[in-house]
Amino acid sequence: MTRSRLIAASLLALTLAACGGREALDPSVGFGPNPTLPSPQQSLFPRVNIAEAVGWSGDRLPVPAPGFRVQAFAAGLDHPRWLYRLPNGDILVAETNAPPKPEGKSGGLRGWVQGLVMKRAGARPPSANRITLLRDADGDGTAETRTVFLENLTSPFGMALVGDTLFVANADAVVAFPYQTGQTRITAAPRRLAALPAGRNHHWTKSLVASADGRRLYVGVGSNSNIGENGLDEETGRAAIHEIDIATGAGRVFASGLRNPVGLAWQPDSGRLWVAVNERDELGNDLVPDYMTSVTPDAFYGWPWSYYGQTVDTRVQPANPAAVARALRPDYALGAHTASLGLTFGEGGLFPARYRGGAFIGQHGSWNRTPRNGYRVLFVPFSGGVPAGPPEDILTGFINEQDQAMGRPVGVQFDRTGALLVADDVGNIIWRVSPAS
Repeated sequence: MTRSRLIAASLLALTLAACGGREALDPSVGFGPNPTLPSPQQSLFPRVNIAEAVGWSGDRLPVPAPGFRVQAFAAGLDHPRWLYRLPNGDILVAETNAPPKPEGKSGGLRGWVQGLVMKRAGARPPSANRITLLRDADGDGTAETRTVFLENLTSPFGMALVGDTLFVANADAVVAFPYQTGQTRITAAPRRLAALPAGRNHHWTKSLVASADGRRLYVGVGSNSNIGENGLDEETGRAAIHEIDIATGAGRVFASGLRNPVGLAWQPDSGRLWVAVNERDELGNDLVPDYMTSVTPDAFYGWPWSYYGQTVDTRVQPANPAAVARALRPDYALGAHTASLGLTFGEGGLFPARYRGGAFIGQHGSWNRTPRNGYRVLFVPFSGGVPAGPPEDILTGFINEQDQAMGRPVGVQFDRTGALLVADDVGNIIWRVSPAS
């Protein structure tokens, strides 16, 4: 069989796998503090429902919630994934993608076919390995200055400024650079603060936030597999949030059992750390809900032996009843297969007061659910530091009439004026959402 026919046959097999099983539940039942958890459905291959990545054309824009407007803050970027605002208002954008897989770590036929799926979904271009600085000095909502701020990085993602030191979470390490307010380019060599689990990098993004006192960094490290199928030896230090001492580089696991903890943010009312987590696949359309949760130090959240608290995943062998017994239940479900990545909390005075302190979530969107889920930016209201209502759409319209993805939202961050910025790594645009008047 030729390579092209093998590719076609493999994709056909995955597509047929998506056709079996029961009809999907209404997506809304997978959101909130008490999501519906139906019985699992297992299949030989993952369900596949790929939204082909095509980008934006003409004058089309995403659709903001009523009372808001959207504009392009910056366009023509190279797979922008993550955003960080410097104290002077400059915006840093990580233009980045997955590092190359080490030889022998591709995951076999399943991994190869899933790579084809991700390529079609726009997730496999080579990494630009840089951070770009955007500046909107005149406040018109469009960045008129764009410079290469840092380059020759290793799949950079999270960023955090502490004093005069900028920390960047590469795929394999946290590195540090000297920073002076207002500079538009850093040419200094990186200083390695702490190594991070790397290797296969099934999940490669490493998010990063600093503690309020500037003494510690917190880094999200995803699993090396779906449910540990590559062996638990490869999961050492993974599916966890790491705490790193800035003065010494010493680290520890701060919380574990979090399959792919991506967005990290401090909730302003409670002062607690929250995280957006991507849960496991191959249990059907409606399992397992992604979620956001406050992070309890030294807590365990179930992966790989259980999900959403103490619901046992019988696929994982050997079983671990002791681990399941101590698994904490997350605070708030964000829907099955939504790929909830971005997380920030409302701030500033530009948005109406009800949005301050609430969570904004960038949902990259499903590739393995029928019908699709995600492909939007959500808002979840908070009261007293905890979720206090159903999710609301803030930015939608990323799927066109041909069922193709014009964009996929990832990182979310407020700019210095209080408008919400959204990184779109398929459209290669940073969108800016602000009140219409």
